[in-house]
Amino acid sequence: MPASAFAATGGSAPGTRRAGPRCIAIVGPFQSGKTTLLESLVARCGGLSRAGSVKAGNSLGDASPEARAHRMSTEPNVAAVDFLGERFHFIDCPGSVEFLHEMRHVLPAVDAAVVVCEADDRKVPALELVLRELEEADIPRFLFLNKIDGATRRVRETLPILQRASRTPLLLRQIPIWQNGIAVGFIDLALERAFIYREHAASEVVPLADEETPREKEARFSMLERLADYDDALMEDLLGDMEPPRDRVFDDLARELQHRHVVPVLIGAAERGHGVTRLLKALRHEAPGLAETRGRSGVLAQGAPLALVVKTSHAGQGGKLSLVRMLRGRLAEGDVVTSSGAVEARIAGVLALQGAEATRQPAVEEGEVAAFARLDGVATGEAVQLGKVRAAQVCAIAPPEPVQVLALAVRDRKDDVRLAAALAKLTEEDPALLVEHRADLGEIRLSGQGEMHLRVALERLAGRSGVAVESRQPQIGYRETIRGQGSARGRHRKQSGGHGQYGDVVLQVAALPRGAGLRFVDRVVGGAVPRQYIAAVEAGVRDFCAQGPLGFPLVDLEVTLTDGSHHSVDSSDMAFRQAARMAMAEAVPLARPVLLEPVLAVEVVIPSEAMSRASAILSARRGQILGYDARPGWRGWDRIEALVPEAEMAGLIVELRSASAGVGGFSARFDHLSELAGRAAGAVVAAQSTLASG
Repeated sequence: MPASAFAATGGSAPGTRRAGPRCIAIVGPFQSGKTTLLESLVARCGGLSRAGSVKAGNSLGDASPEARAHRMSTEPNVAAVDFLGERFHFIDCPGSVEFLHEMRHVLPAVDAAVVVCEADDRKVPALELVLRELEEADIPRFLFLNKIDGATRRVRETLPILQRASRTPLLLRQIPIWQNGIAVGFIDLALERAFIYREHAASEVVPLADEETPREKEARFSMLERLADYDDALMEDLLGDMEPPRDRVFDDLARELQHRHVVPVLIGAAERGHGVTRLLKALRHEAPGLAETRGRSGVLAQGAPLALVVKTSHAGQGGKLSLVRMLRGRLAEGDVVTSSGAVEARIAGVLALQGAEATRQPAVEEGEVAAFARLDGVATGEAVQLGKVRAAQVCAIAPPEPVQVLALAVRDRKDDVRLAAALAKLTEEDPALLVEHRADLGEIRLSGQGEMHLRVALERLAGRSGVAVESRQPQIGYRETIRGQGSARGRHRKQSGGHGQYGDVVLQVAALPRGAGLRFVDRVVGGAVPRQYIAAVEAGVRDFCAQGPLGFPLVDLEVTLTDGSHHSVDSSDMAFRQAARMAMAEAVPLARPVLLEPVLAVEVVIPSEAMSRASAILSARRGQILGYDARPGWRGWDRIEALVPEAEMAGLIVELRSASAGVGGFSARFDHLSELAGRAAGAVVAAQSTLASG
């Protein structure tokens, strides 16, 4: 960003003291220790008398019943701390690939992110997914190499492995002090000081041991050399064997972080509180503030108070809560705001959140994170602005494509209306959930990002709304058509006193190209079927095509009315409609009906080392592989294009993730209907017949 544009947004020079509270996202792969780090940060700042744990189910974060039950984050958790006179709001985001979408709406509101990871080769692909999200959102980020107390590999050996996940250079800021193969402390390369870990307490400064000096000098020079890539003065100092001033080093660290030139790497063990204080100090001195965040998002420093909604939740009797970050100004209880979606709402209350605890407060100040009560009609991702002028949109985030689907049915028919309302709340909380009403199949479908995502959604549905539902695999939209031609007469005649019923038609059926649908043609001459009954004949044809002889809707055929007869008194719309159904019932079997199954165009994205396994998975599901290619913009990833029958899609995402360290994915769209014959077709028809008779 040009300096003039940066200044116009209220930006400040790197290395200067930040004004106002800062908001930091805690992100990382599943089970990397994000929630544990949040716990340690809050405890270190005096916000907890004792740190809880995810295993014990008493952590500040992950307080929802679903998170407790599965011992994993299922939604963002918020906590605020004061550290050395400055306020920080932390938002701990889920790390499971099935809940990674929860992070996307949080990122535009944060000033920086702490990426928690481990020295584990198997989690590098998952780390890459997280880092890619941050890179695309242009978020300054630190890497916190967690669980250093259990590391089996030297950090200098680990860094190249982690670098594979990051397109931005990783900058090692600390190196561990080893005793008997265990990390007992660290050396800060910027401070040139040694620290020994203390359990759940700040590390103790100790003299730098003589035997550590060569290692420290080498690592520090490597760090400075990287910084010098962006600082000519520092490069001159290094070339002249001059020790750069410490202030310049810290200014460079802050500047290169802010400009996303490097990703600083710090080490520690969140469960023991190791490395937490140094992380807080790095955030305090180097993380950019709200002014830079506004500049990144294009939000001007001056104007009506503006907040960004990063999460929506429904708190039982408490109603709807909208988690926001104040990007400009101050908003208070009772203020009327207008969203970027043009919805006007009144803030019913302002709540400060600390994990699951909510405390009412009169207002939220600039830079702070809080929850607004009952902003009805305002969705996650929208901005709200004081007054009746529509807020400008800060970010536009499309929901991820669903990869798993279930069909839902209430156990008690009286709950139909309640189910619709409960699903509306569920999808408002989680835009990655999709509800679809398939009238042709008579079912409600809930789609999401995987088995666990849908399981948690159903648990919320039962726990919060009290709606008991049954879930099953959805029906497949089979169709049937004809291969040839057929013709038949249908005559409906009934006499039962008074006016009788009479309708007589001759219909001819013929196959049409795939995708042509149903076409009705009237070729009657001489008034054999009067004009006023033609529409009834077509209605009878469509009645029959709603369920063909194999039990499924009939498509891609032309039906021609060629002849018929009528009675001046007994003919009626109903009679001709019934006659048309009778003619179709005889003509279609003569035209060789065949079953059609929907086929999807599927694009699989997968790490290159899992390519062969993914190909085998698709082939085993009757997939027709169309081609392979490198995934654009993703080093070490491939893309597979294939055609896969819809009937084979259930559980595909589970197998792909199992074959790819949990990171494989796909997108799918309807492509065409294909003939299904033989034993497979017989099984489908038999199952449909059983369903119809039951």
